[in-house]
Amino acid sequence: MRGYINLKTGWLTAVVCAVICLVSAAALAQNVGGDIGGGIFRPKNPETKRSAGKTPKPVTKPSHTTTRRNPTADLETRVEDLLDKGNDARDAKKYDEALSAYEEVLKLKPRDARAAYGLGNVYTDQRRWEDAERNYRDASTWAPTNVDALVALGVVLVQPQAGGNNAKRFADAEGFARHAVQLDPKDAVAWDRLGVAMQSRALYNTETENAYRKAIELEPQFAVAYAHLALLLRYMNREPESLPLYDKAVELAKDPQTLNLIADSLQSEQRWQKSEGVLRKALEMDPKSPTALYLMGRNLLVLKRPDEAEGYLKSAVEVSPQAFQPHALLGQSYLAMGRLDEAERTYNTAAEIASAAERKQLAGAFGFEGIGDGYLKARKKTDAARAYRRALELDPGNPQLTKKLSQAK
Repeated sequence: MRGYINLKTGWLTAVVCAVICLVSAAALAQNVGGDIGGGIFRPKNPETKRSAGKTPKPVTKPSHTTTRRNPTADLETRVEDLLDKGNDARDAKKYDEALSAYEEVLKLKPRDARAAYGLGNVYTDQRRWEDAERNYRDASTWAPTNVDALVALGVVLVQPQAGGNNAKRFADAEGFARHAVQLDPKDAVAWDRLGVAMQSRALYNTETENAYRKAIELEPQFAVAYAHLALLLRYMNREPESLPLYDKAVELAKDPQTLNLIADSLQSEQRWQKSEGVLRKALEMDPKSPTALYLMGRNLLVLKRPDEAEGYLKSAVEVSPQAFQPHALLGQSYLAMGRLDEAERTYNTAAEIASAAERKQLAGAFGFEGIGDGYLKARKKTDAARAYRRALELDPGNPQLTKKLSQAK
């Protein structure tokens, strides 16, 4: 899909093809439409005395006649207060404040599993998968029987990583999910995540189906499990059975997170028009949902409406400034509209926050190479050379880029 694109409509068609290919690759890799933070599963906040309905014991100040104050009690009270502060900030999407609060807990009390789990949640909300995985692993190590941490770690591990050992990650996700259902066989979410993990490994079989059906049996109002089961049945060539399940999921969905799941699953099946309606409903509930904003931008770009996609993707970047994918897709929208200077600036920002594998993605025809092609078409050779050099920095030794740079000079 590399190469020179002569017309503006050619830019649009090629970029749309790139998005479709990326969506299809994710679907083929895990077949659950790409579990994304705040969408398919939003990990619940770490529990504190306040959230558990317990009244913290007051810390009494020492008087002239009292004995020494209890430093352990003081520490625990401070930790509880910081965890509550982090939870409140996360719920308000004040992610920097939430991170600071949880990090402060770890300074006061290293190896606190709740704080590590809280950090993982914030990073998941922002689609910072590597950071989320690291903290969830800490949480599950420090609290091996914490089902919430095991389930959340399974969520992160089914995110395909460019250049990563996805087969190993998906197998690990299944292992953590199996451990979770062993610890709590009545946890519907754990059963659902077990189904997702197995489905990510292309295990379209009765065992995977039964995991979803067990989740529904335990929680008949669990819209997420209906949507997951619908997608599985489609891959099992039982599409007539899947359609009513999607309808049931939409009927039961009471929150934007569940609607994001349904929309993402529909996108994995390339049902873009239907996905758009579901996402509009999700954004009515939560206009700042980073997942809904990203999915809507992706949806509109595939539907050849990059001018509309731009606004949603810019909002997604504002909400999650450290997330690579919204930046990359925003750059593609500018590329589709022929706004090369804005595409270049956006890709440069994306490169700063990208992993090593992600940086290479920015080098090709839907990244800096494409920008260089556009500049060359406009006879702006100096600008084209700059873009090709940047592409070579991200993909050293690429012979096609070297040739194009030589031509631009």
